[in-house]
Amino acid sequence: MLKLELICVTDKHVKFLDNTSYKIGWVGKEKPRSNYLTCDKKKNIYHKEKYYSELTFHYWYWKNILNTEENNWIGFCQKRRFWIDPAAINKNINYKNINKYLLFEVQPIWSNYDSIICNPIKLHGVKKMKILKRGFRSLIKDPLLLFDQNKQTIKFHFDMHHGHGNLEKAISVMSSKDREDFRKYVKKNTILNPHIMMISKTKILDKWFNDLFNWLEKCEDLFSDNDFKGYDTTRLYAYLAERYLSFWFKKYTNYLEQPWIFLDYKFDI
Repeated sequence: MLKLELICVTDKHVKFLDNTSYKIGWVGKEKPRSNYLTCDKKKNIYHKEKYYSELTFHYWYWKNILNTEENNWIGFCQKRRFWIDPAAINKNINYKNINKYLLFEVQPIWSNYDSIICNPIKLHGVKKMKILKRGFRSLIKDPLLLFDQNKQTIKFHFDMHHGHGNLEKAISVMSSKDREDFRKYVKKNTILNPHIMMISKTKILDKWFNDLFNWLEKCEDLFSDNDFKGYDTTRLYAYLAERYLSFWFKKYTNYLEQPWIFLDYKFDI
């Protein structure tokens, strides 16, 4: 039976994972535990963590650990967002009982698929006051955004929260094999498979990371330090990757959407 290796990328100690099979990918500035995987040695982009967030570790894993000769499942989650067993979708989950419901094993249904991505979130249904406050530049071009939820797309959401025009600017340097498809995707869709979380076979992950980081490297030539101000835009490359993941795995793989949970807790408990 194929194995499943899951890595939680974090900048804080996640105590409830200590006695599980999860590996910890460390991107924090503090001193990590001795058994954590750090991404500041060998081939790395650790100096870009401020802008790349968990992608810093993804890059390191791709360049130094990922073995495409193996055929096992590899997956990534985050410090507050975790894959859960599909049978636990209606459970009341907290930090005390989460180990009963975390995803630990390959699911039988996966044999029919190439990749696993997060159940989607909806981006439409934005409050009118927020559109007026943050989306006024888009609203000037299309006043129907206030009333037609089908117009509240991935692109509109990105323009509101991560710098108006930044997504279109980044798309302009994307590989020709994806550029127009991705542009249509973000202008049409109102849902997103979030959080840069995926589970897939090694060869597919290798292709994903190659396409992603080649694109982001081109994006670096477009943006200056002045484009990265505040929470909404500082980690622009992570936000771009999140949208690209939702598109890429649907275009290039036979994918399955599975449940995840946002777990809000104090890291010192």
